[in-house]
Amino acid sequence: MSAATTEAVHEPFSRKTLFWGIFASLLAAAGFFLLSTYAPDFRQPEGGATPFSKGGTGYAGLVEWLKLTNGQAPPMERGEKDLESPLASTFLLVVTIAPGSDPAALDRIIKLRSGKDTLFVLPKWQTMPLLGRDGWEMKIERLPNSVVNDWLGRIAKAKLGEGKSTVDTIDIQGRKIAVPDELQWVADDHPLIAAGNGEAILTELDNEPFYILTDPDFINNAGLKDEQTAAAALDMIAMLEPAKGAVMFDLTLHGIGQKYDLAKLLVEPPFLALTLSVLVAAALAFLHGLGRFGPPKAEGRAIAFGKQALVDTTATLLRRAGRLQGLGDRYATLMRQRAGALLGAPHGLQGDALDRWLDSRDRSEAHGFTRRFQAANESNSLAGMHEAAEQLHDWTARRLSERR
Repeated sequence: MSAATTEAVHEPFSRKTLFWGIFASLLAAAGFFLLSTYAPDFRQPEGGATPFSKGGTGYAGLVEWLKLTNGQAPPMERGEKDLESPLASTFLLVVTIAPGSDPAALDRIIKLRSGKDTLFVLPKWQTMPLLGRDGWEMKIERLPNSVVNDWLGRIAKAKLGEGKSTVDTIDIQGRKIAVPDELQWVADDHPLIAAGNGEAILTELDNEPFYILTDPDFINNAGLKDEQTAAAALDMIAMLEPAKGAVMFDLTLHGIGQKYDLAKLLVEPPFLALTLSVLVAAALAFLHGLGRFGPPKAEGRAIAFGKQALVDTTATLLRRAGRLQGLGDRYATLMRQRAGALLGAPHGLQGDALDRWLDSRDRSEAHGFTRRFQAANESNSLAGMHEAAEQLHDWTARRLSERR
């Protein structure tokens, strides 16, 4: 069998196929990461007083009504970037407040919309989801005045009026609209839409182009089921908007577009540049690893050949066993026997007699071998044994050279 045939058998996929498969997997993973990160921002909440809600207190009907009237859906404001854009200043921003809205988000809107037309719609009803009907809700009761006044006090120095209104109909741009149940109103001598003498359902602040609709039943889904109320809702919007059809709805009060996490920090400025740099570095490292540079390094033997390897291995075993400190006397005894054999000591000499005979071989120093032997025998540290061993070795080497 040829080499080409063997290679084809062992590689069922070509390198190009593997490369494109890996690339597609990485691209899919990146797409999944981005979609998972931003999915909560674009998920439409069900129920509640939101522009997407189809429940009675929602405003999806008004959004659809404006879409049919103007030919296009009104834009949705999802964060501070939308509020700060130059285009946003040309829109009438409709801020629909729910009992569970974020007060800090309302404060940011008030600050960023200073000097710009903004309609604030106060909450009115306490509801709960209707079981078995997604997006539907059940009206429980009217919110306490204290709850509504907390929201109203963040916008203007005013409070809801006490007691029921004395009128049966309300005039909105020439249309007579029936008063909704438990009408909410504020005291105002110059109302935009009056609910009686000195009572207003739509009022304007003195120092800002901010408008407050005290009763949401004039524009929410429950109110738009009446034909006259639906027409009056458009008349009310047309009275406030700076240009025809220029209406924008806020979503940040309902928790959309305001949640930041680590994933968003990685894919948004200023950390986007760092993320891209890390990805490029990882891609270059991957490409670098695809090819081999130079011959492969051969794997060495676990135990090398030769005397040096044997000595190193033995020393390692002794070190791990903790026996190095007790080798001084044994090494000294071994060197005594070796020196006697090399220098030709008489057969049978042992111990002190052999030490005296070896000392007699040294004419330049008295008791030269014995002193070195005792130093090696008594050493108990690695440095001391090493020094004593060198001295014994040097002494034997000099005696051998003198004998020759």
